[in-house]
Amino acid sequence: MRATARDAARAVGAAAVASLVLGCAAQSQDTASRPPEAVIRPVGSQQTLDVAENLLERDCMRRSGFDFWVTPPAAPGTRREFPYVVDDVAWAKEHGYGSDQRAALRRAADADPNKRYLLSLDPRRRTSLVAALNGPRPTGLAVDLPNGARISHSDEGCTAEAERRLYGDLPAWFRATRTVRFLKGERVAAVQQDARYRSARDRWAACMRADGLPYSDPQESRAAADPERGADRARETRTAVAEATCAVSTGFSRVAADLDTSYGTSARRRHPRVYADLARLTRAALPRASAVVARG
Repeated sequence: MRATARDAARAVGAAAVASLVLGCAAQSQDTASRPPEAVIRPVGSQQTLDVAENLLERDCMRRSGFDFWVTPPAAPGTRREFPYVVDDVAWAKEHGYGSDQRAALRRAADADPNKRYLLSLDPRRRTSLVAALNGPRPTGLAVDLPNGARISHSDEGCTAEAERRLYGDLPAWFRATRTVRFLKGERVAAVQQDARYRSARDRWAACMRADGLPYSDPQESRAAADPERGADRARETRTAVAEATCAVSTGFSRVAADLDTSYGTSARRRHPRVYADLARLTRAALPRASAVVARG
């Protein structure tokens, strides 16, 4: 399961506009000027599911009067996430904290003709497009998260139709994906509050200070070396390499990974149904997704 910018499109307003830029977006109704649709060859099961969902959304949106196409998924590894600390020295030497990859994604989004089309629509037409994709109102699907918060979504619209066709039991899919996504964030927060994590982080901070980098937490080092906050590329790379080197040499990355696994196992034990539902529905969807992708 991926958390794409398209998910934000499920809220009405400016967030929806931004999300469509990075996911599947409406294309110009002037078919003569429409760029040809790319031939997409997914890599791996998750990309197959994502592309199939987007193809089904495309077909639905076209039936709704919007000319819509699917953009190729980002290549695997286009953007790596390090939730706790950068711990890949080779990657840090090449990418720093990943500002080059983020910039490439922004350039791709800015060059997307879908964005120009969407922003060219008059407000009423834009609202109609968002409603066609997301449903007219966020009702029909709901889940109470473990922290007591309730989130809801429309069970209408092209996204809901696509997910229903792929996964079959749309309410169960909604519950499982939203709950697992919440539990992932809860897991990261729990790891960062664990005394073992904090002790390992302190060793990492001492290592960084010895290298002339007085940061007590990886979030501080990333913020200080962020090119979007004025740091140059050399500083970004040097700081990221030091962060990764210290993460490995002090055992910080190993402790974080072990704790992440432990808290993940605990979450699965506390919420077996949602994880089982997610696995079951995903397995069942893969043959359908493969057929959709083969059809194009």
